[in-house]
Amino acid sequence: MKKNVLPKGMLALFVLTLFSISTFAQSGNISGKITDAKGEALVGASVVVKGTTKGSSANKTGAFRIENVENGSYTLVTSFIGYQSKEVSVTVPQSGSLSILLQDDAAALDEVVVTGVFDKRTKMNASVAISTLNTRQIEGVVPNSSADLLKNLPGVYVNTSRGEVGNSIYTRGLNYNGGFFYVSMQEDGLPVMGISGLVQPDGYLRADATLNRIEAVRGGTASILGPNAPGGLFNYVSKTGGQTLAGEVRARFGLEGNGQNPYYRADFNVGGPLSKDKLLTFNVGGFYRNADGPKYPGYKLSYGGQVKANVVKNYKSGSLKLYAKILDDHTAPFEFTPSVDFENPRPAGSFTNTSSTLIQSQQFTVPKALSGASNDIEYDTRKVGSYTEKAIGLNWEQNFGEGWTFNNNFKISNKDNISQTTAVVFPFRVDQVVFYGVGGNVARFGTYEFYNPATGQSYGTVQQLPPAGGGIRFIPNNLTLPGGDVLPNAVFYNPNPYGEVGLNDVIDQATLSKKFKKMTFTGGLYYSSTKANRFSMIPSGQSFATIEDQPKTVAIRYTNLGGAKFELTNPNGITNFGGSGVYENEATVKQIALFLGHNWDVTEKLNIDWGIRAENFHIKSSFTTPKRVTPDSPTGADGNAATLYDNRIFTANPTQSFDKNLSFSDVISYSFGANYRVNDGLAIYGRYSQGRKTPDLSYFMDIANQQLTSGISVEAQDIKMAELGLKYKSKNLNLFVTPFYTLASNIPNFQIFQNADATYYAPARVYQKIETKGLELEGNYVFSKNLSIRAVGTLQTSVAKEFGVWLANANGPADDVKVTYDGGKNDNIANMFTVTPTYSNDKLTASLNWQYMGKRWANVGNAFQLPSFNTFDFNASYKITKNIQANLSVNNLFNTYGIMGWAAPGGFPAALDTQGFTKQMLESNKQAIYATLPIMPRAYFLTLSYKF
Repeated sequence: MKKNVLPKGMLALFVLTLFSISTFAQSGNISGKITDAKGEALVGASVVVKGTTKGSSANKTGAFRIENVENGSYTLVTSFIGYQSKEVSVTVPQSGSLSILLQDDAAALDEVVVTGVFDKRTKMNASVAISTLNTRQIEGVVPNSSADLLKNLPGVYVNTSRGEVGNSIYTRGLNYNGGFFYVSMQEDGLPVMGISGLVQPDGYLRADATLNRIEAVRGGTASILGPNAPGGLFNYVSKTGGQTLAGEVRARFGLEGNGQNPYYRADFNVGGPLSKDKLLTFNVGGFYRNADGPKYPGYKLSYGGQVKANVVKNYKSGSLKLYAKILDDHTAPFEFTPSVDFENPRPAGSFTNTSSTLIQSQQFTVPKALSGASNDIEYDTRKVGSYTEKAIGLNWEQNFGEGWTFNNNFKISNKDNISQTTAVVFPFRVDQVVFYGVGGNVARFGTYEFYNPATGQSYGTVQQLPPAGGGIRFIPNNLTLPGGDVLPNAVFYNPNPYGEVGLNDVIDQATLSKKFKKMTFTGGLYYSSTKANRFSMIPSGQSFATIEDQPKTVAIRYTNLGGAKFELTNPNGITNFGGSGVYENEATVKQIALFLGHNWDVTEKLNIDWGIRAENFHIKSSFTTPKRVTPDSPTGADGNAATLYDNRIFTANPTQSFDKNLSFSDVISYSFGANYRVNDGLAIYGRYSQGRKTPDLSYFMDIANQQLTSGISVEAQDIKMAELGLKYKSKNLNLFVTPFYTLASNIPNFQIFQNADATYYAPARVYQKIETKGLELEGNYVFSKNLSIRAVGTLQTSVAKEFGVWLANANGPADDVKVTYDGGKNDNIANMFTVTPTYSNDKLTASLNWQYMGKRWANVGNAFQLPSFNTFDFNASYKITKNIQANLSVNNLFNTYGIMGWAAPGGFPAALDTQGFTKQMLESNKQAIYATLPIMPRAYFLTLSYKF
């Protein structure tokens, strides 16, 4: 895979630009201090001279200073995430320093937001469903991943059961394509990646001490202001430097896996001025962690970290921000846990929520002579999945005067991912034909001995004999394979997939706004270009393992009917080197969008807005697929006829290519809304949106789909959404209530089936239509100075108006049957609630976070339901000194086995086809072994932080 570097000279050009902006001196200063009700400094609180871009932020003591202000009278707008904004009058020159006190406002309806709105405004005045998480809320928890932070937002279904990466986020019933398909995960206002599908954006998004806040928009204007994001925008906003040097260092020790597996992590963040006039500031921070993981596979599951930095130059009429990130991290998604009982799902046998089904440490080489690749492939499970990124960007804000403002946010990033962990781990009985089919050994008659390659211990034998009045016979002899309490005479099948992905993104978004007395027009241009390449072997080899926690490799020795002995696996238990051969893809994806928004304050109470977006999508790609040379080599790569594991040889089929396009007229989205502020404490709004969603890379580059790509149509999904909102605030209560309606249509169904020759094919696509109705709730109530409670909830129901799937019978498409589930309940749509009471005083803050996940249908065929569950997280912090604080967190306090995902019975590829699993299949074998994905087991964390 080719490596790419950032254009030479780009960094120097950006730095030169920063220092080329001239500033103009003014004649006075404004200074003061910002605190909360307890007198604590609100570090980072923003102070802006109303109607200008001139402002400052509070330092570690809460003090701020705005320099070079002409004499006269002004209004200052003071805001801080999680507090009510406040306006105060001031005259220059000042008669004395200002003292500004901000009141706590956990629902924060008066805070200013920038995500999902056409101009900066408070949530109380915005006709969108927007929520925020501030620094205090983020620091008070220990999330499993960056996505895990979003589980405390209404209307957002967050599945982090795979670990730190490979997760899913759904909003308002938009769950069908999984992952992050309908939402845009952003860092500092731009998407984490230009297009997803090969790698999910959470592979390159890490929450650390540099994170300042999260702004989340559900539906609504996300269709207009976000690229391909009808479900929502989730913007992770980084800290910037203040006017005094300030920073933080955190050290965290944890015990994951119900207190068994160590976790070590260190975070830092520091920022401050770089110039005497304090108009040039910097911020730098990051993290490093080393962990065995919640489910320890026998080697480090997660290790690595990142560094992020920015430099901001403020000047009279605007600002420039240069920012950069370097990520070098290793982690792996968890595999499923063998499970039983569809009515009361639970781990099978001795498995628990801390059991790992990832294969033990394996290292082997796939010779290029076998695979057809240009180089040998070095496979090592200890490297798990590596995620590396180098990114640099520049954000320019400019006020031209007379209401004209311009913003341009530009980023270049180079991302790489190398994955070498097992996938689709599933048990197979070794005394049945399916096991021999996955290895290509059907009708290879003789005796198969199973043994531990490390110790030589034999687990017994199975004879495969020719038919005698029926089918092929399989006769076990003295089998003692571990895992008989899960499935007797069985092993885990472990395909060993290897993949390299490179993504080189250029992303730019420019907006130009004109503000009149009562209205604002905003026009914008979005551009992204992604050069993607993928090298994959699925698998690079095959292995089998014992059915137990931390499975041990099982080797196989074969003796034919003539008595000749052969090694079916190498000394490390690997067979079928080269797997199914090499698949290589290259693609260039360009997305260009034009958008326009209009915001009109009709009266002091009524605001209306509308927006439209037209998008062009273009992909040009080439790919090669493998061709197996037949017959297999009689001696293999090692020249030894007695070793059968390296006899497959592959070459490449001729390169194929395709060029697909969706024009601006194919991808038009629009949205319009109105917000009416009844009084200072009550507002209502309504909005209707129609968003279009173009395909991601998996649509074009899935292995089973490549042969069909040149012939399939490229279509955009259609997402219609309506919502109403009621926002209420009083001295003690903040409440946000949002009924919503979603209709998603033209959704293609993607399935993978197997041919008789063990290759894979995709049946003809069918299209789905899903309708969801729901109610989102978000509120905060302050009982006293010390006690408050925050609650969010989602009540929803979702129906498949049109839904069809193919059912595979025998291998090959000849007897495939299409069935429909029109009117069935949509899967993975649950009622969800989170309630968090918090107690705090001058020293101590403690909270208990209760989360409820309701019952969900396992698939649209409504074969069975995944059960509801409750979880509790406990968090407490204590200020040891003014600068030192200790935090204790216990996640999943009662070690609940809460199921978030599942895989169907039958092994690969049937396990992937959950929509094809029917009630009839369940009734015919209620004792079938299937698999579930639970939430993370109980974990304990102790964090010590020092702020200066």
